[in-house]
Amino acid sequence: MGKLRGFQIGLDNLQGLFWAGQTVSGRAVVDLESEMKMREIRLTFEGKANVRWSESRGSGKNRHTVTYRASECYFNTELAVFGKGLSGGDEYTLPPGQHAFPFSFVLPPNLPSSFEGNHGYVRYIVKGTIDRPWRFDDHTVLAFSVLSPLDLNQLPLASQGAEATDSKNLCCLCCKSGPIVGTIKVHRLGYVPGESVYFEASAQNMTGRECGMSANLEMVTVFHARSKSRSSVQTINSIQHQNLNPGDTNVWSGDRIILPPLPPSYLTHCNIIDIRYYLKLIIDPSGPAFDLVVPIEIIIGTVPLHSAVQQYHQTLSSVRPSAPPEIAMPAPSYNESILGPTNITEEGDGEHTQGQLNFTPTYTYYNWSK
Repeated sequence: MGKLRGFQIGLDNLQGLFWAGQTVSGRAVVDLESEMKMREIRLTFEGKANVRWSESRGSGKNRHTVTYRASECYFNTELAVFGKGLSGGDEYTLPPGQHAFPFSFVLPPNLPSSFEGNHGYVRYIVKGTIDRPWRFDDHTVLAFSVLSPLDLNQLPLASQGAEATDSKNLCCLCCKSGPIVGTIKVHRLGYVPGESVYFEASAQNMTGRECGMSANLEMVTVFHARSKSRSSVQTINSIQHQNLNPGDTNVWSGDRIILPPLPPSYLTHCNIIDIRYYLKLIIDPSGPAFDLVVPIEIIIGTVPLHSAVQQYHQTLSSVRPSAPPEIAMPAPSYNESILGPTNITEEGDGEHTQGQLNFTPTYTYYNWSK
């Protein structure tokens, strides 16, 4: 019969992070309490993107649910590490104890970065299968992160500054108030996780109401199905400023937002998910009224601007004159996404599937905040 104590996949790269074109290597480990008959042990390497969400349509008896979906497959490769796929034959017996089966797989080029969202994902997994005759197969799953480089130096907009201004009037009992005017400005648009986004903002309140004032960093993800798209907005960070009294003008400078580990902008090489980041000045009038929102789109990459590196070097030299040159440019670390873990269990996974079923993608992070 054979009793399975454990079935796990381990990677030689303990961080589980790879760039497109690199080799994923490791071992599939099978731990048996007693001998087990099987056809083979195989690994499936899979990279894919999926988008899916449902919406209600109609009313009453005509109310129904419509599901929108799309998918992309980047690779799907099987590799036998024991049994039939290596030696032919129909049945093999594995003795009790722990058995390790090494493997390696070369990732194709031009892969999108890993991403887990509320309506879709880009996901890379290794799935191990013990193919057992006349019994349920045993499975184990391990997800790993893939990063697609986004070099800010290759994007002309990244080094440019930007400024945005907008205004609105409040209406109350058919009377129009004076305007609220807001402006936000950044000196460049391109950043990497770990950098600080410094901004300047100003607001003029010509209404009769007190207004709150804040700045938000938001990630806007657009999921594209075959016949429709859907957006999701997540606030990554928010800074509150002092309130703006009626008739007052306020200038806001000196604050910053440090970028946490996040997927790069655009999700290059994926055609069904798009990611954008916006720094927004938000002016919130008291009472019933819509906020005034003034956005600037910023770009989050994986390779920093040369000008930002030079500025970091100058700052380091001023605070640590004896610092050796080789530490002037910190290499990136790789940290788990601020967005947190996702359960990656799929249809068909059940009691015979083990492994890492909660997964958090890993992204570049430059610890420049110090």
